[in-house]
Amino acid sequence: MRKTLILTTALIAAGAAAGAQEINVISWGGAYTKSQVEAYHKPFTALTGIRVNSIDADNPVVPLKAQVEAKNVTGDLFDIELSDAVRLCDEGMLEPINPAMLPPAPDGTPATEDFLDGALSECAVATIFWSTVFAYDASKFTGEAPSTIADLFDTAKFPGKRGLKKGPKGTLEMALMADGVPASEVYAVLATPEGVDRAFAKLDTIKASVVWWEAGAQPAQLLADGEVIMATAYNGRIFDAIAAEGKPFQIVWDGQYMDFDLWAIPKGAPHLEDALKFLAFSTDTQRLADQAKWISYGPARRSSAALVGLYQDGKTEMAPHMPTNPANMGNALLTDFEFWADHDSELNARFAAWLAG
Repeated sequence: MRKTLILTTALIAAGAAAGAQEINVISWGGAYTKSQVEAYHKPFTALTGIRVNSIDADNPVVPLKAQVEAKNVTGDLFDIELSDAVRLCDEGMLEPINPAMLPPAPDGTPATEDFLDGALSECAVATIFWSTVFAYDASKFTGEAPSTIADLFDTAKFPGKRGLKKGPKGTLEMALMADGVPASEVYAVLATPEGVDRAFAKLDTIKASVVWWEAGAQPAQLLADGEVIMATAYNGRIFDAIAAEGKPFQIVWDGQYMDFDLWAIPKGAPHLEDALKFLAFSTDTQRLADQAKWISYGPARRSSAALVGLYQDGKTEMAPHMPTNPANMGNALLTDFEFWADHDSELNARFAAWLAG
C-alpha cells in the first residue's frame, strides 16, 4: 500500500510538469469553498505546481450547463448535488469517471467499497455529506424555542419572518415533514399529485412570512441582521457562524434534509487530465478528513471517519456537529436523487408559478 501511494504521488507530480499549469474549480463559495481551498487546493498545488483557480457560484450546476450547451467550457471541475450529477450524466454533459482511478483506503480497501453508498456515480465522485437544517438566533428567544420541523411553519406559536431556500428541492420535503409526514414516507407522498398539492398547501400557510434566499451565505446573515427569526440553511454555514464568528445560533436537526455534493467534470473541460488528477487527490481518505477541520460536513469515505477530529480552533470536537451523528438522525431524510432527476424540471416550474401567484 505504501508503494502504491508513493507511486501515485510521483505520477501526479511528474505529470504536472508536462500538463496545464492551472485548473478552474467552481464551487459554492463562503466557508464551504474555504474548506476546500485549505484541504484540497493548497496541498494539491504544493505537490504538483498546478494552480487551482477557485470560482464561486450560487449553484455551480447553472454555469456548468450553460458552458456545455454553449460549447464554451472554461471550468474543469464543478461541485454539484447528486440528482444534478445523475441527470447531467444521462444528458451526456459530463465526463465519465472510472472508479478504478480513485485511491484506495489506507488499509488497501478499494474506493468502490470505501465510499458511502450512493457516493459514486457514473460521472461524479462525492466529497461530503451535508444537510439543510433550520436554525434560529437563541438570543431572540426568552421562553420556549423552536425544537421540531413543525415549529418552522408555526407562525402562531412563533410569529415572525422565516428564511427559506428559493427552490423546491428540500423545501417541499421539509414542508411535508412539518405537515406530519414521516421522513420514511416523504417521497411516496411527493410522488403523487395529491402529495405535491399538500406540500404547496403547507407552504401557503407561511408564504406571507417568508424571506427567500438563494446563496448559501444568506441565511446566517438574515438571522444576524434580525430580518428573520428562523431560517433553513446548510448546516455547515450555520456551524461556521457559530464556531468562527461566535453567533448565538442554534441548529434544529429534526427534519434535516441530507444530500451529497460531488465533483463532476464537464464535457469539453479544457484541462481534463489535470482535473482528473485533482479529483483523485482531493477524494483520498486524508483529504476528505482534512476538510472536516474547516466545516461540519461528513466525509464521503468510511475510512475518513476515524480521522475526523477537532475544528481548526484545536478545541471543538467535530463529530457532534456532523449531520450523520446518531443524535442528529432521529427524523432525517436522505434525498431521493432518482426522484429529483426525474421531476426537477416540472417541480421547478410549479414552484416558480406558485411564487409568482
